[in-house]
Amino acid sequence: MTALSVDTGKVSVTPPNAGKEARVKRASLSLEDYVNGILSRDRARLARAISLVESSNPDHQKLAQELLVQLAPHAGKAHRIGITGVPGVGKSTFIECFGNLLTAKGHRVGVLAVDPSSSRSGGSILGDKTRMETLANNPDAYIRPSPSSGRLGGVTRTTRETMLVMEAAGYDVILVETVGAGQNETVVADMTDFFLVLMLPGAGDELQGIKKGVLELADMIAVNKCEDDNAQKAEAARQHYANALHIMTPTSPNWRPPVLKISGLKGIGLEELWENIEEHQRILAETGELDEARRRQRIKWMWSMIEDKLMDAVKSHPEVRAELPAIRADVEAGAMTVPLAVLKVLRAFGLEVGLGG
Repeated sequence: MTALSVDTGKVSVTPPNAGKEARVKRASLSLEDYVNGILSRDRARLARAISLVESSNPDHQKLAQELLVQLAPHAGKAHRIGITGVPGVGKSTFIECFGNLLTAKGHRVGVLAVDPSSSRSGGSILGDKTRMETLANNPDAYIRPSPSSGRLGGVTRTTRETMLVMEAAGYDVILVETVGAGQNETVVADMTDFFLVLMLPGAGDELQGIKKGVLELADMIAVNKCEDDNAQKAEAARQHYANALHIMTPTSPNWRPPVLKISGLKGIGLEELWENIEEHQRILAETGELDEARRRQRIKWMWSMIEDKLMDAVKSHPEVRAELPAIRADVEAGAMTVPLAVLKVLRAFGLEVGLGG
C-alpha cells in the first residue's frame, strides 16, 4: 500500500518501503566494503569513496586514510594528465571529445573537473557533467566534479587522493581539468605526468593571457578551436608559441614540447595529441624520469598535506580563535602591521617565532 504525505497543501505519493530503501542506501560502509567495491569497479562505491576522501569529518578522514593505504598497491599505473588554459579556451569540450576517443581505443578515463568556488558564497557551479554529457554517460568514463573551495593551484585539497582512488578502480587515463590558467595553476604540474596547456587562436598578444611560468612547465601546447575560419589564426598562433618555447628550458632534457593545432569540437588533431602523450610517457619511462617524477609527486603531496593540516590546526586552536577577532580588527584599522599580527597568531598557537622567520 502506498503512503500519502501532505506538504503545504500538495499531496505526494510515496512508494512502499521508500524510507527503508533510503536508509539502506545511506548505510555506513566498512573499509572492506569500500575496498572490494572499488576494486570490482562499482561506480556507486567509487562515488561514496571519493565523498569520504573529500569529507572534513574526523571519523571519515581516519577511514579515508585507511582506505588509501589499502588502495595504494593497486594505483599508480595510469597516465596522469593535467589540462589547463584560460577560461573560454574550450577545456570541457576538448575533454569530452578526447575522453570519448580514448574509451574507443579501450582505455578507461577518469576526469577530475575542478569548478571554481565563489569567493563570496563558497559555492560552485559543478556543471562539468552537463558540459560533458556524452562522456558522462560513457560506461568507460567517470567524471567527478569538485569545488576548488578557494584552493590555490586550480585543484582541490583532495585531488591527489581522488586520483589514487580512481586509478585503483581501473581508470588508466586520469585527466585533471583545472579552474583556469593563472599564477597558481602550476600546482597541477606537481601531481601529473603530462601538463597540457590549451591556447586560443587569434587572441592578439597571446602571452598576455597566460603566465610565462605555466608555459615553462608545459609538456605540450595545443591551440584549440582551429576549425573553419580559425584555421589561419590557429597556425599563426602555433608558430608564435613554438617560437616562444625555443627560448624556454624544457622540463625534460629528453623531451621538446610540441605545439599542435586541435579542435575539441571537431576532433581535429586529437589522435596526434594522444600519440605525443604516449611517446612522452615511453621516453620518460625508459630514462627513469617517470619514476623520479612520481617520487617528487609523493613528496609534494606530503608537504601539501602538512600545510593543510597546519592551517586547519591554527584556525581551530582555541587561543587563536579567542584572540583572532581583536587581531583582525587592529589589522583592518591599520593599528597593527600584518607581520606583527602573524606573529601574535602563531604565538597564540604556541609557536615562538621572530618577525624575520
